[in-house]
Amino acid sequence: MIVTLTANPSLDRTVTLSTPLRVGEVQSALSVREDPGGKGINVTRVVVGAGMRSAAVLPLDADDPFAGVLRSAAVPVVPVPLPGAARANLTIVDGGGVTTKVNLPGVTRTQADAEALVAATVQAARGARWLVLAGSLPPGVTDGFYVDVIRAVRAAGDPPRIAVDTSGAALHAVVADGAPDLIKPNDDELAELTGVALDAGRDLADAVRVAAADLVPARVGAAFVTLGAAGAVLVTASGAWHGTPPPTRVRSTVGAGDSSLAGFLLAESAGASPEECLRSGIRYGSAAAALPGTQAPTPADLLPGDVPVRALAP
Repeated sequence: MIVTLTANPSLDRTVTLSTPLRVGEVQSALSVREDPGGKGINVTRVVVGAGMRSAAVLPLDADDPFAGVLRSAAVPVVPVPLPGAARANLTIVDGGGVTTKVNLPGVTRTQADAEALVAATVQAARGARWLVLAGSLPPGVTDGFYVDVIRAVRAAGDPPRIAVDTSGAALHAVVADGAPDLIKPNDDELAELTGVALDAGRDLADAVRVAAADLVPARVGAAFVTLGAAGAVLVTASGAWHGTPPPTRVRSTVGAGDSSLAGFLLAESAGASPEECLRSGIRYGSAAAALPGTQAPTPADLLPGDVPVRALAP
């Protein structure tokens, strides 16, 4: 069982153009689609699509049309009844595959709202293998919210392993005070987190290994760092590995990182080796990038081709 928490869910609208985006002009769209969004929700969708149990904890107003979108997508949810509609995020994918995103801030939450989300997560995470804390925090919630969740879940006894996929101040707080078992930044987020630019004189994967080694295992159990078209790097207390993706025709990068995390956790939950967890994460991320909108890839969507994984020497 993999439980996810999305404190700031979204309705993702994806507009596809046949030509490059022309700023300031009027263009006609080829298509538009709506998907339930938010990092934790995306992880749950992929996990369920692969046949493993998952549930997404999220704030949900009973009158919010977002509830219908979740039902249509068959997302198993643990709704926390809080007022306010989910935000809408707009993604524009042009004819060249370039993605432009506009993300809205979401409903301003109170301390009582935050406490309700923590309590629901503690209850839902009982007996789970992983708890995924993912995405941005809504206005009104402190940067330490994920740390509060981690402490409450661990205090309840028999806690799951905890993976965190966020950025900025929320990620800084988790690494400083939360001791998560896994973090999933991209290379830019890792550099911002450590406060040091990646060494341009090194191969990118090796530069990521060096940067992540400052965090693993002193502050986090492991770091799964996604690199876009360059694949991903996994750094644990016992080693580091770099994997590269199969050939991929990119249609939308929205949700690819979330799918990568889901793929990683699916493999880990099945007892796979670190190398196989990395390979699975890359396969699912590549499959998501090859799909339009914020679609959740299933095992049938995984791309053919090898995913070479090599050990990175210290």
